[in-house]
Amino acid sequence: MSTGIKRVLVRRGRGGEAAREAATDWRVTVRRRAFVAAAFLGLWAVGIEAKLVTLQVFEHADLAARAERQRQHTIAAPAKRGDVLDRRGHLLATSVDADTIYAVPSDIADEADAIDKLCGAFADCTPRERQSLVDQLSKRKWFAYVRRQVTPDVAQRVRALNLDGIRFLKESERFYPNRELAAHLLGWVGIDNNGLSGIEAAYDSQIHGKDGKILINNDGRRHAFDRLEKPPVPGSSIELTIDEFLQHVAERELHAGVVENRAAGGSAIIVNPLTGEILAMANEPTFNPNDYRSAQDVERRNRAVQDLYEPGSTFKVVTVSAALEEKVMAPDTLIDTEPGRIQIGSRVITENEGHDYHVLPLSDVIARSSNIGAIKIGFKVGADRLSRYVALYGFGHQVSPDFPGENPGIVWDPAKWTESALASVSMGYQVGVTPLQMVAAVSAVANGGEYIEPRVVRALYRDNRRYVVQPKVLRRTIDANTAASLTTIMEGVVGKSYGTATAAQIPGYTIAGKTGTAAKLVNGHYSHSDYNASFVGFVPSRAPAVAIIVVIDSPHGPNRFFGGTVSAPIFRRIAESTLRYLGIGPTINPPEPVLIARKGDSQARPTAAVESSEPAPDPAPNEPGGTMPDLSGLSAREATRKLVRLGIVPHLSGDGNVASQQPAAGEPLDGVAVCQLVLARGAVKRPPAEAQP
Repeated sequence: MSTGIKRVLVRRGRGGEAAREAATDWRVTVRRRAFVAAAFLGLWAVGIEAKLVTLQVFEHADLAARAERQRQHTIAAPAKRGDVLDRRGHLLATSVDADTIYAVPSDIADEADAIDKLCGAFADCTPRERQSLVDQLSKRKWFAYVRRQVTPDVAQRVRALNLDGIRFLKESERFYPNRELAAHLLGWVGIDNNGLSGIEAAYDSQIHGKDGKILINNDGRRHAFDRLEKPPVPGSSIELTIDEFLQHVAERELHAGVVENRAAGGSAIIVNPLTGEILAMANEPTFNPNDYRSAQDVERRNRAVQDLYEPGSTFKVVTVSAALEEKVMAPDTLIDTEPGRIQIGSRVITENEGHDYHVLPLSDVIARSSNIGAIKIGFKVGADRLSRYVALYGFGHQVSPDFPGENPGIVWDPAKWTESALASVSMGYQVGVTPLQMVAAVSAVANGGEYIEPRVVRALYRDNRRYVVQPKVLRRTIDANTAASLTTIMEGVVGKSYGTATAAQIPGYTIAGKTGTAAKLVNGHYSHSDYNASFVGFVPSRAPAVAIIVVIDSPHGPNRFFGGTVSAPIFRRIAESTLRYLGIGPTINPPEPVLIARKGDSQARPTAAVESSEPAPDPAPNEPGGTMPDLSGLSAREATRKLVRLGIVPHLSGDGNVASQQPAAGEPLDGVAVCQLVLARGAVKRPPAEAQP
């Protein structure tokens, strides 16, 4: 075989080997790649399975909850608060439905345009509110408040815009129909339907009710497609001891007194001393709880239970009652007050206005309000016994559960009472009290010596049942005989010609009371220009229907600053209207009942008639032959009621009580359709009854 052929064969053999080697290398590469791919897929499958196990097992509960939150959203539906009523069922506070505007930001395509239109509808959109709307609506949330509890006009204008993502929600808004009437006592409610002050806060758990829920379901794009509601449960209504009319009288006269005396403010409280029921609680200045945000703190403060003052001479009632109860002195015990001053250490205490009352019986120490006499009585009683009576009369701690914000007052530890401190306390200084504490203490004297817890809640209405709050006698302060003696002594303050409260006299009634004039502490020193003028008393003194306190802060008017010239006249005006409203007649020489014969009666009829088996007919209004009743001295309300019952239209002019009427009392009612009534403030004396033939 030739050499060329051999070379060709050799080349071909080597090429086959190369081909075989190349084929072998390719298979290896494929196997390696397949292994890598299989390993990757295996690891990927393991990772997926591990993640699935984590999601389905370990994180299942959390993810399910997150999905539920994204799909469903809950909004609280505030319950309607219970009503607050006065003792006669008149509405003092209620709740009304109000529209709240909210947004679903995820449904709003153009936030800027929506905000511009909303602010245009509001008409009073502030830059701060506009920026708040920008911040709220720019977040892709499912819910955001736009404006809560808007007026019907605003709600109507926003509805007319028909904006996508803007919706409405009904909320409960508190409404006080009498505006400022009893504002401090009632308090107010915040925008979240929670009581923030007064009775609204003290009884919030009962008045509030149980909130409901609104469940909103969203789709994957957070668009709401369903809405379910669980209705709220309304709260319980509360009936107060307050009488709407007496509250109006107290506020009216207190305001007039503060204005007349150019005072910084004041308080007046009317209490039933036999039950502890507060019939009225007035403060000046006042505010409108419908718009409490615009009122200043000084206007919203309930002075009657929050402000402390040194009571001055009204506190001498405690000092004298301790002396009488401990039998260290009697009403006729003589006390030497000469020369109208007393020195205790380096301190000199004088009588008011430099008086020197010489020797006084204990009863006149109260009538003349002698500081020296009170100090000597206090020294005779002693610090231990006097401090015990201070506690018995409720000073130094809260006296009513209806006022959680009540100031407990300031009473020094008896162990720290020096001779100077004892002298100060005996005449009403160096002790801080509230008007409520002071009238509650004097009420204990009025009812015969029992300290009854003052309260303002009369009943609760729950589940269509009325739960009455019973009077609570806490303790006995003094014996009934001591209370009677003290009542007689306090009558001299008003009834005696030299008493300090002759301006409190009401013709026909006996009144027991005590004046107080105390300098205010200003920058750690007693002021020579700012005083607290007060008067506290009860009427009729022997069968008390009401106890009343009037405290005037810093009077600077024509009546100066004394309790007898500033507060006593206000007391008189409040008491006059109260007695007339309650139908309590004079207790001094009460007039005989007036008997008027009807027209056509031929003879007087006996007082007691023969019993008849038939029921007595109801009197017809404006019965023919009737006569015009005597309306003098009645309030406008009572006079109107009487005339309406007779079918007569009253025409009123003036302010206060009936001073004159036309037709006059006793004239025939035939053809009478209108009665002209002239009203005037102050006491109006009824004409004496003429003897009947």
